[in-house]
Amino acid sequence: MTSSRAQLADATRALAAVRLTALDRFSDPELLELIAVSARHERVARAHSTLLAGELARRSAPELGHDGLAQKLGHRTPQKLIQATTGASLRDAAQAIRVGGLAASHPWLETVAAAVADGSLSTDAADAIRAGLGAPSESVEAPLLAQAAAQLGGEAGAVDADQLFLRARECRDELDAVGIIDRERAARERREFRLLRFRDGGVRIVWRVDPIEGSVLTEIYDRATSPRRGGPRFVSEQDQIQRIVDDPRTTGQLASDVFFGLVTAGAEVNPAELLGRGAPAVRITVTERELIAGTGHGRLRASQVPVSIETVERLACAQGTLRVVFDAHGQPLDVGREQRLFTARQRIALAERDGGCRWPGCERPPSWCEAHHLDHWVRDQGRTDVAAGLLLCKHHHLLLHDHHWEIQRRGPAGSEYWLMPPPGHPRTEPRLMRSKSLALNRLIAGYTRGVAGAGREGLLGSAGEPRQLS
Repeated sequence: MTSSRAQLADATRALAAVRLTALDRFSDPELLELIAVSARHERVARAHSTLLAGELARRSAPELGHDGLAQKLGHRTPQKLIQATTGASLRDAAQAIRVGGLAASHPWLETVAAAVADGSLSTDAADAIRAGLGAPSESVEAPLLAQAAAQLGGEAGAVDADQLFLRARECRDELDAVGIIDRERAARERREFRLLRFRDGGVRIVWRVDPIEGSVLTEIYDRATSPRRGGPRFVSEQDQIQRIVDDPRTTGQLASDVFFGLVTAGAEVNPAELLGRGAPAVRITVTERELIAGTGHGRLRASQVPVSIETVERLACAQGTLRVVFDAHGQPLDVGREQRLFTARQRIALAERDGGCRWPGCERPPSWCEAHHLDHWVRDQGRTDVAAGLLLCKHHHLLLHDHHWEIQRRGPAGSEYWLMPPPGHPRTEPRLMRSKSLALNRLIAGYTRGVAGAGREGLLGSAGEPRQLS
């Protein structure tokens, strides 16, 4: 014990002795390197804190009652004791205890706990893997989860904790497709609407819905507020967009008024406030093969949350389907150079193919994106083809043009898009711009395995639009 305490004390003094001064003298690569080294220090320090928090929680187990360490010192829970001892937030204290006890409470995450202990994996990443993979069940046994956890731990260095959670959830969905409908039902059971009254007569609403209903509400919110938040510029109603941008209400007030209008007057709310027309629809992407066979699952286009094939069939029955055909390389059809702007159908194809902003690390959904011409319309005589277009959010679209980034098509039939840094950028290597559409990735995987049969297969998006093939 004395040795460990002395080592930590020495390390603390050594780290505290480092003085970061004249930071403006560092070059961009040097600054990035320092940030990476500092993050390594933080991971190691948090690993120590996490292990200690796990032991503190073990000594404060509920079954120990007042003899537990936390209660013995006058604290109701170990989280409260950690807060009082370290000054951490309740969230960070709870996370430290969860991750610190992984090896004991989640033995299938032993490799994750070991990576945290040696400082190679952050506590945020470990918690993301835990939350995303979930617990063993009848359909997914612990050894399978252990293999997935080890694989995710190896991927952690390339993605942030939020992306790692999505990746872990995707792994669980692939391992446990049967359980998707159970998780759907559980999410549905958690729906709740609470109305809290203020003394001045005002009301606060706390509303939790399932992912299906959440997609409808999200679309309404995006239509109403996206021009204020750098949202879509596909639409032709430029005067309408400008009115929303210039509206003196805050974004929150605007959204509140729109939702109140919907509640009181239905979906035909004032079109000057609600961007887009028609009733909001749930948009789900699914491979045609799976929908016909009645197996597998679809994905909510807005959030990539999986939905059971039964739900896909129900929504397809109620809303119809719109077919977008892709080739074996994941490219939809193009329409030539007849017009400058991408058509509505092309934008649907881009949304299904890209799944959102293709910039590495960006998670903006298609509704927040603009269609970028890879070959400039004037400079390169670029065509308005889907294969030569890419979805980028407004921020990254501006960044690309303002700082002269380029995008190159490579790979089979030009199906891969690579982001090329401008001259003098600290990062010189090209980066693959991956599709965010999990459903399309499943479709391409099916081609790779040779299950596509005739060589072309569609993604059917239940979008509340006419069933028309093109």
